[in-house]
Amino acid sequence: MNDLHRPAGRVLDAHLHILDRQVLDRDGVPVTTADDLELDGIEPGAPIEPGAPPPTVAAILTGPDLATRIFGGRPPESRHIRIPWKLVSEVGTTIRLGITGYILDATWTERWVSEHIIARIPGGRHDPE
Repeated sequence: MNDLHRPAGRVLDAHLHILDRQVLDRDGVPVTTADDLELDGIEPGAPIEPGAPPPTVAAILTGPDLATRIFGGRPPESRHIRIPWKLVSEVGTTIRLGITGYILDATWTERWVSEHIIARIPGGRHDPE
């Protein structure tokens, strides 16, 4: 790869560094897991020309993929929740966001379970002493 098309920043292996990693917000609170990626600079099914610039990550995709992992298939695009890559502040053992996760749609299932199930369990509204 010549210097003209060398990507700026860190080069990541999606399988090794991103997919199935837990996504945490800026306060270390779990938000979701990275199920898939949305890429810019490449068209699905189109051949990649030699010397073409590498694709870049546009967003982390997450959503209700559990059933499709068990039974196969793929959820419709409308079911994916997109977390723009520009919100990612660090990629390590986990993926850290630079914002609070509470404002993202990706946390609605966590919030719903917490409010409607966990909160109804005796002692579920506070940390153990």
